[in-house]
Amino acid sequence: MMLRKYMSLLGIGSAKIDLILPKETYRPGEQIQAYFFIQGGTVEQQITRIECDLVLENHAEETSKTIETRTILSTRTIAAEELNKVPFTFRLPEVVPVPGRDESYRFKTKLTFDQGTESIDQDWIKIVV
Repeated sequence: MMLRKYMSLLGIGSAKIDLILPKETYRPGEQIQAYFFIQGGTVEQQITRIECDLVLENHAEETSKTIETRTILSTRTIAAEELNKVPFTFRLPEVVPVPGRDESYRFKTKLTFDQGTESIDQDWIKIVV
């Protein structure tokens, strides 16, 4: 049991997060009703927060710009191998930079624990005007 705990501190067998979106294409100002799917790892872990950033990526320049961030603070414990859904609502800004040919949007989600490494998920979306 102790070995599993230490391995989860290194990210091996720790809980994972996945943002589940209803579709891939959105319009500025649209409200997104989604959820985070959290799957427990090999040991119980204390979740401290979930962060979700809307990021504009420039692939040619290899840069990124965070447009908006949502943070959910938590004191929730996720048991080993537990499956959990956390609702997530996000309204896209009314005015967003129109992506150029070498640009795209993504949600970058980060699950943070009181101990151990973070779980990160990325979901690419299209914003059309």
